Amino acid sequence: MANTDTEGVAGNLTHPFLDPDGDKLREECGVFGAINAEKAAAATALGLHALQHRGQEAVGITSFDGKDFISRRALGHVADSFSSQEAIDELPGSMAAGHVRYSTTGGAGLRNVQPLYAELASGGFAIAHNGNISNSLALRKDLVGKGSIFQSTSDTEVIIHLVATSRYPTVADRLIDALRLVEGAYALIVMTPEGMIACRDPLGIRPLVMGKLGDSILFASESVAFDVVGAEFVREVEAGEMIQVGFDGEIKSLHPFGNQKARPCIFEHVYFSRPDSSFAGHSVYEARKAIGRELAIEAPCDVDLVVPVPDSGVPAAIGYAQESGVPFELGIIRSHYVGRTFIQPSDSARHSSVKRKHNANRGLVAGKRIVLIDDSIVRGTTSLKIVEMMREAGASEVHFRVASPPTAHSCFYGVDTPERSKLLAARMEIEPMREFIKADSLAFISIDGLYRAVGSKSRDKACPQFCDACFTGDYPTSLTDLAMSEEGTGELPFVDPKAA
Repeated sequence: MANTDTEGVAGNLTHPFLDPDGDKLREECGVFGAINAEKAAAATALGLHALQHRGQEAVGITSFDGKDFISRRALGHVADSFSSQEAIDELPGSMAAGHVRYSTTGGAGLRNVQPLYAELASGGFAIAHNGNISNSLALRKDLVGKGSIFQSTSDTEVIIHLVATSRYPTVADRLIDALRLVEGAYALIVMTPEGMIACRDPLGIRPLVMGKLGDSILFASESVAFDVVGAEFVREVEAGEMIQVGFDGEIKSLHPFGNQKARPCIFEHVYFSRPDSSFAGHSVYEARKAIGRELAIEAPCDVDLVVPVPDSGVPAAIGYAQESGVPFELGIIRSHYVGRTFIQPSDSARHSSVKRKHNANRGLVAGKRIVLIDDSIVRGTTSLKIVEMMREAGASEVHFRVASPPTAHSCFYGVDTPERSKLLAARMEIEPMREFIKADSLAFISIDGLYRAVGSKSRDKACPQFCDACFTGDYPTSLTDLAMSEEGTGELPFVDPKAA
């Protein structure tokens, strides 16, 4: 069994700089897998195109041709490295898995680009992982002490070493044994010489769905990937479920981690997922419109226009306008051609970054009272610049409404958030936040309002239906690495989630 691994850099995309202010929560990662497909790598590349929004730093695809595993990895976008027939021809076989990435744990660099591959005693083992292992440092320290040698700084490699050191006879049992030691969130696609394994963490924090295209079985982070590939959406992989698919077409479903109440990430509804996906049984687009309607009920505003902060604020703004009866208008025009690698050399250049990406529609907003609708406020710097931009364009009043509760806590489950001391809502109450962004008024949807918008009557405080730790601080798992760290969450004291 051999593995051929080619690496490359797509153009000059060595440093994606989508958000110079760090003022958006970065989408974790995206995974896609296909087995028993005539052109598995081609399907995987196309599926990853649809998941590009989940990770724009790097991309990798690994295929299996019945004998060898072949990997190709690169920095940059899917289209830069996997759009040519030549690139796909380098990845033969009826099974393939791919990954688009932002670095949450482990940092940037080709050595951390997934799928990761290892030669185990049982044969080749390739793994693509969306999520974050919250006890990876503790596990790594123990494994290194026992002689393991790590080739990357990715927390995903911890799973490989746990599988390699397990004494169970089959790969599936070794993977189960390994994951029982793991804390945190994961959606995994694993390839072995026997077939493909897909697995979701016991709480289902990270998304994973199953599809079908002819005789092939597909797995992806979002259902929109199946639409693009032309596949049929079958169902979500259940929380804690492990699905094995063999080359003979046999499908086995296991629930080896017991039955826990699922707590999928509620921010998928707010921002991460594409609006044309479905998540937790609901249309993401309809959920975002419902969030806007609920926000209009909770925080009405006497204004002339409802203006979305594009593009993520658009569906919520539509819902807000429909509920309030105030006209929806594109008061901000977004440029879709801003260079991803535009590194800001100075403070003055950083301050102009918003105007390169967004520009006020002056003829529309001048003299008008407007309410801006955005999905979230993280550091607050972008919100401040947008409010100032609208005032410079002549808006007589600028109000701000947010389609999520205040983001006051860092995420440790695969979302790239700033340390807590840099989150505006962790440092300020609502009125100081309003003063900071210089809005005439500021309001966020309530946590119960958010739950109502996504199909629940209200948040069950005893057993929440979603992971909403970024809003509430109610972390659904232990955070071993954080608890061991002397730095904690930054300048603010760390609160043990289990002590709440």
